[in-house]
Amino acid sequence: MPMQNGSSARRRPPAQRKPSPPPAYRSSSRAPSRPYQPTPQYRPRRRPLTREEALARQERRERREALQEESRELAKGPIDLPFCLLVLLLTAIGLVMLLSASFPSAYYETKSKDPTYYFTRQGVFAIMGIAAMFFIGKINYQRFRGVAKALLYASIFMLLLVIIPGNPLAVTRNNATRWLGVGELFTFQPSEIAKMAIVIYFSDSISRKKEKMLTLKDGILPYVIWLSVTAGLVVIEPHLSGALLIAGAGAVLMLVGGIKWRYVLSVLGLTGAGAYFMLFVVGYNTSRIKYWLNPWADARDKGYQLSQSLITIGSGGLLGVGLGKSRQKFLYLPEEHNDFIFAIICEELGLIGATLIMVLFAALILRGYWIALHARDRFGSLMVVGVTTLIAMQTFLNIGVVTGLLPTTGISLPFFSYGGTALSMQLAEMGVVLSVSRQMRPAKAG
Repeated sequence: MPMQNGSSARRRPPAQRKPSPPPAYRSSSRAPSRPYQPTPQYRPRRRPLTREEALARQERRERREALQEESRELAKGPIDLPFCLLVLLLTAIGLVMLLSASFPSAYYETKSKDPTYYFTRQGVFAIMGIAAMFFIGKINYQRFRGVAKALLYASIFMLLLVIIPGNPLAVTRNNATRWLGVGELFTFQPSEIAKMAIVIYFSDSISRKKEKMLTLKDGILPYVIWLSVTAGLVVIEPHLSGALLIAGAGAVLMLVGGIKWRYVLSVLGLTGAGAYFMLFVVGYNTSRIKYWLNPWADARDKGYQLSQSLITIGSGGLLGVGLGKSRQKFLYLPEEHNDFIFAIICEELGLIGATLIMVLFAALILRGYWIALHARDRFGSLMVVGVTTLIAMQTFLNIGVVTGLLPTTGISLPFFSYGGTALSMQLAEMGVVLSVSRQMRPAKAG
């Protein structure tokens, strides 16, 4: 049909039909499965840092990197020579006195009948310990922070292995199960590792807390729990002296770390009350206390060891009978090469020789605390305090037991008593002190 104005008709293209949606399924079982899409959760956007905050964060990062670089450079410094010489001198004298004190029992009581049996084994561990001391002394002690927790957990695990009944790795000697190992080939005391683990972990944790150490929640309870668990496992062995060393070192670190004195006095009061109750009310180990006060009441049985120790000390006099000429070491004095080696020292070297050895121990302990006072940071200072306290307590307890000042208990004299694990661990601990001494602050002149 023609349109107006004479224009030819144009056909419009047919409208394209939209594809019809697929029919809805009545049953949900026939509906096609769709992947699960979780509903996005709203995450609040962080407030952008201001210019001052960004500069402060950058400054803290640069300061931390500068301290790390400075620590690496200072770790290359020289070790404290007086402390190192004192350690080597005590180790050398200890080996000589061990040879003198142990050759009769080594000949009569060992299967090999070798008079140098104990000396040879102790010498091997001394060489290993000195090598470990110099190796650890070259390590930047800040690295010990990373192994603090792992070492503590490992020591508790080993202490649990010791007290598990029927454990083939546990070694029993003198009615006490304190060792792990394989027969006579290799044995060690996990309590020696636990002592160092407590020192490193407490030093790391306390050094990070400042004002928090004044609170009961952060400054007392966590450390009391760790000390109770560790020392409690050592008591079960039983190893009372080892538990005393662990508890004592931990308590000293807490005290130096800044806890309040009233907490210390409260713990000391409770400890004293508990000791009095156990000894004089319940009667636990009353016989040991009785024959400690008067060993001559049963000098042939329960008071035998202490009475023989006093005889040995008195036999030395002022100048001693001479090196190697002790008479009491010929199977009269029990444990003459171990816990009671100081009595042989008194007999052979006399009062003067024994006093000189005690002076060497005192010089080592004082030098250790001097290094702690001049340590570069709080962590290093606490570690040196802990290690030095262990040596000081062990020396005092051993000499106190041998001379009758304290009740008889099994505790060795550092660097002198026979025991490979103990000697190696003590020398390794001295390596920690030497590592801290490399980064000491220079002492002020005058």
